[in-house]
Amino acid sequence: MKIQPLIVVKDVESSSTFYQRLLNCESGHGGSEYEMLLINGALVLQLHAQDTHEHEGLFNERYPCGNGVILWFRTNEFSKAVERARLLEVEVVSDPHINPNANQPEFWFRDPDGYLVVLAGNTGDVL
Repeated sequence: MKIQPLIVVKDVESSSTFYQRLLNCESGHGGSEYEMLLINGALVLQLHAQDTHEHEGLFNERYPCGNGVILWFRTNEFSKAVERARLLEVEVVSDPHINPNANQPEFWFRDPDGYLVVLAGNTGDVL
């Protein structure tokens, strides 16, 4: 089994550009309603426009984008990923730190749609 997360966003093309820069990934679909983001050909994230009505129930206006979801990305290049995030002028929730429970570096911030995003290094990595 593979997880293939799909998030609802206000502007697919803008969010695609944000995540391509953040994750150093590439577009696998493109367009204003739907996007697939790939790293080395593997799907890492799907984006879907919130105002597209082809999938009834995909977006419920009672619940804002980002509510209850954390997008967690582990990277072997933590410092470079943090640098890319800072260039995107993200809303920082927690500056880079070592999570004592997981013994790994983490950087917590919000994407343009309000989703909580975590960049995590590997267990035992230092800042």
